[in-house]
Amino acid sequence: MTPAPQPDRTPALKPLAEQVMVITGASSGIGLATAKRAAKQGARVLLVARDESALRTAVHEIVADGGIADAYAADVGDAAAVRAAAAHARQRFGRIDTWVNDAGTAIYGKLVDIPDDEHQQLFRTNYFGAVHGCLAAIPHLTETRGALITVASIAADMPSPIMGAYAASKHAVKAYIDALRIELASDGVPVQVTLIKPSGIDTPIAQHAANHEPGEAQIPPPVYAPELVADAILFCATHAKRDLTVGGAGRAQALFAAHFPSLFDRLAPIAATMFVDPKKRQPAPSNLFESNDTGRVHSGEHPAARQTSLYTAAAKHSGLTTALSAIAVAGIGAFVYGRKDR
Repeated sequence: MTPAPQPDRTPALKPLAEQVMVITGASSGIGLATAKRAAKQGARVLLVARDESALRTAVHEIVADGGIADAYAADVGDAAAVRAAAAHARQRFGRIDTWVNDAGTAIYGKLVDIPDDEHQQLFRTNYFGAVHGCLAAIPHLTETRGALITVASIAADMPSPIMGAYAASKHAVKAYIDALRIELASDGVPVQVTLIKPSGIDTPIAQHAANHEPGEAQIPPPVYAPELVADAILFCATHAKRDLTVGGAGRAQALFAAHFPSLFDRLAPIAATMFVDPKKRQPAPSNLFESNDTGRVHSGEHPAARQTSLYTAAAKHSGLTTALSAIAVAGIGAFVYGRKDR
């Protein structure tokens, strides 16, 4: 008797033009940039965020540009709302091929100064938002053998004074995603699990942050364009990658922290002085507890944000030689912030 054929347990990532994508945090920053780029390349996209008005505006712009998109307002901290967003995507487009967890927010301030309610809300969005997204997406992605992509940060790989709570939430996201990847692979679940770790990116996240430091919160330098992250996400939607860091200088910072922790401990507080501009006032209110000032991809403060990254370009096609070369480039870039990473 011929044994029954076994189901294929490897991911099968479709060309972008054949995909249905769900993107959380899609009302501003990286999420909005990714949604627009994905639709431009032919994907059908569901944008998810708390601000329905901003989502509808983004969908209108995408459709006017010839793309196909829809919106679903949901707080990623609400597991039921995220499951409902997944169900809406399935009903609207028939399936889900790639799910992108991108929703996130930030707090600036020393850990001893951060109120418990803010700290908990940060984790509700950054950590549990990713958890809820993963759990909602996996049943759908298992059917399509698709991609589960989560946006963390280089702060997932190193501590960060003044942004300690944010770094802690991203460490938690990395630990969750790494363990989830192992479990799914062990169970033969055909979902490609990828973690994206951006360096400092020119989005409104600092302007949206809850800030307990005097002055306006700033994006930690060096600053890269959000389109670089969007391109990395879309690359990972069609190529099997475990993780990908966007920005060689950020990767070098993480490597420095890992290999020279004592020296990093002394230098990090000095670098953290660049996280706040005392000459400016922090916009209020923050978007920690509810949406505010959404609809923008860029912060408007970094017109010279880096448009390219040799490290990230190399890391997309990493072999041993390429990886070693990329690390060398990153090491140079970390200490020469005035030069382009190109």
